[in-house]
Amino acid sequence: MAKGIKDKVAILGMGCSRFGERWDVGTEALLAEAFDEALTDAGIGREQIEAAWFGSCVDAVNVGNSAIPASAALRLDGIPVSRMENMCATGTEALRGAAYAVASGAVDIALAVGAEKLKDTGYGGLPGAYKGTFNDLWLPLGSAPAGFAQLAAGYRAKHGISKEDLKRGMAHVSWKSHQNGALSPKAHLRKPVEMDAILNAPMIAEPLGLYDCCGVSDGAAAAIVTTPEIARALGKKELVTIKAIQLSISSGVETTTNTWDGSHVRNTRNAAKRAYAEAGISNPREELDLIEVHDCFSITELVTMEDLFISEDGRAVSDILDGFYDREGKVPCQIDGGLKCFGHPIGASGLRMAYENYQQLLGRAGKRQLSSPSLGLTHNLGGVPYLGIAAISILGLH
Repeated sequence: MAKGIKDKVAILGMGCSRFGERWDVGTEALLAEAFDEALTDAGIGREQIEAAWFGSCVDAVNVGNSAIPASAALRLDGIPVSRMENMCATGTEALRGAAYAVASGAVDIALAVGAEKLKDTGYGGLPGAYKGTFNDLWLPLGSAPAGFAQLAAGYRAKHGISKEDLKRGMAHVSWKSHQNGALSPKAHLRKPVEMDAILNAPMIAEPLGLYDCCGVSDGAAAAIVTTPEIARALGKKELVTIKAIQLSISSGVETTTNTWDGSHVRNTRNAAKRAYAEAGISNPREELDLIEVHDCFSITELVTMEDLFISEDGRAVSDILDGFYDREGKVPCQIDGGLKCFGHPIGASGLRMAYENYQQLLGRAGKRQLSSPSLGLTHNLGGVPYLGIAAISILGLH
């Protein structure tokens, strides 16, 4: 019987570019920025990397549809390099590919790298001018804000929460992230935002206002992985290992049956159950020390607290307003500012989340540093609540 990859894979080094409107560089420079940091952190030469997984979602303008641009930019000569794309879970998917290769014994050292230059594509986060069977049949809204606004409506209806209370909870999510992001030198947005500005911002898709939505950015992140034994032999004293990586992808049941009430994201719950089982976690509310979740919208973070089984159903608003997920709370969430402050360069986001957990676990997070964390979770969500992908990774000290 399969037992998963818990503690079979160690992170040898990680890197992350500065996120933002990087008009001054191309995708290849962002890849190099993240990779060079990861290589230095790992303390190895690039010739020791035996395989790589490159995550990129919509950046065909700069990288085309193959892995060749990443291989060329990073001079990964003669080794297999695979291009990964799984919507907004692309970064975690790249990490999963590299980790599974090491865990299987196929290679000793592997690279996962993700990058996206969304600003160059002209992407603005609202409906694009494209047609096709998939979009006509399955994504009639064509808009991420509209799809997640529906999640807010379903959540309110299911739990009997007033518009005012939900708005206050969502506003606190955004306020918290902007406070944290001010301490992140690699974040795109680094200014705290006052609560009044959040509550009175222009409406994008009711009830989502301007500050309830993450921005559009360029960025890259990378991880070099190996076995714990090899990491020790290379001189690593403190090790961060992968406790679990799990994905769940919708079969379409949410849109074709009446079994889903629109109040939560089934894929997150499915992936979370499997990730906790793989990592040996029975009580995430007590055992997790920090989390990085897919806060593409403030309602997404709020609902995710319940989908990860940290807050009880219908109780996330109360926990959020009580400060449970604040910097000084029991389970700090988005300690680096999250997607709200970094934006969402799709291929990079999952690895960027892992980078923050990795830095925190090793005590390297500077002004953001938490007190002795030992277990962190990342959560990516792709698509829309009623048809999408959820990816979860759990990292911990070993």
